[in-house]
Amino acid sequence: MTKTINDVYMQLYKRFKEADEPQPSLAARELTAYACKADKAHTAEWGHVYLDDATVDFAHLLCDRCLDGEPLAYILGEWDFCGLTFQVDRSVLIPRADTERLCELVVERARQKVSPRILDLCCGSGCIGIAAAHMVEDARVAAVDNSDGALRISRENARRLGVQRRYLALKADVRFRPPNGMGQFDIIVSNPPYVTRAEMHGLDKSVYQYEPHEALFGGEDGLDFYRSICAKWSSLLAPDGVMLFECGYRQATQVAAIMEENRFAGIGIAEDLSGVQRIVYGYNANLEPDAV
Repeated sequence: MTKTINDVYMQLYKRFKEADEPQPSLAARELTAYACKADKAHTAEWGHVYLDDATVDFAHLLCDRCLDGEPLAYILGEWDFCGLTFQVDRSVLIPRADTERLCELVVERARQKVSPRILDLCCGSGCIGIAAAHMVEDARVAAVDNSDGALRISRENARRLGVQRRYLALKADVRFRPPNGMGQFDIIVSNPPYVTRAEMHGLDKSVYQYEPHEALFGGEDGLDFYRSICAKWSSLLAPDGVMLFECGYRQATQVAAIMEENRFAGIGIAEDLSGVQRIVYGYNANLEPDAV
């Protein structure tokens, strides 16, 4: 029997629902649109478009992969963050809603400056720095990662989102001192690897088997990158500059203590959009600032 796009959507929705997928409607809609080359913004038309058997089979094959644990974002090759669509592959972590409040704080601070300079450390897909450059038209962003794959993806995302002239991606390892000649930045932001050794073994299959471990593992206690960045990269912070971190849901006070040990001023903790204390910030000790 010939099936419409909507028929396929309902079939995938039922499969996801029976498998206890947290967001069965979202997963079914995204996979259906991708497999059927359909516009997910015009689902009302899906009931009138008929498909060949190969397309139907392809949609179910993609569903099989998703139900087997492969992240939907990697199947689609893209994911949304702060209202923008970012290209992703298995060389970068999938952008998550947990990080959107961190990006909002970066944007709020950047808008207080003229031609602000932003440094995004452990940039991955580039979602934080690129979203900030997209929302603050005079911002200039330098992005750092130690992964060639991540740098490739971040540069492509900057190009696709039209900010490539104000976005520079550099290869460097934040566990060592920064390259010479980088200058100073009004904002340094980082969502570094912060999963502990014990937590690595308890990660969901879709994370542990598919997302890059080097972008997840933060050392025995998950805090190695915070120590290095605070000790070795804070010299790049402008006199009234702010450094902001994302951290694990139980790490905020520990990250704040690391910033205190490294003589940051005005240290504070903020919640993400789900009310979790996931953001830690501090200012250059040379100038006592207003809070974020």
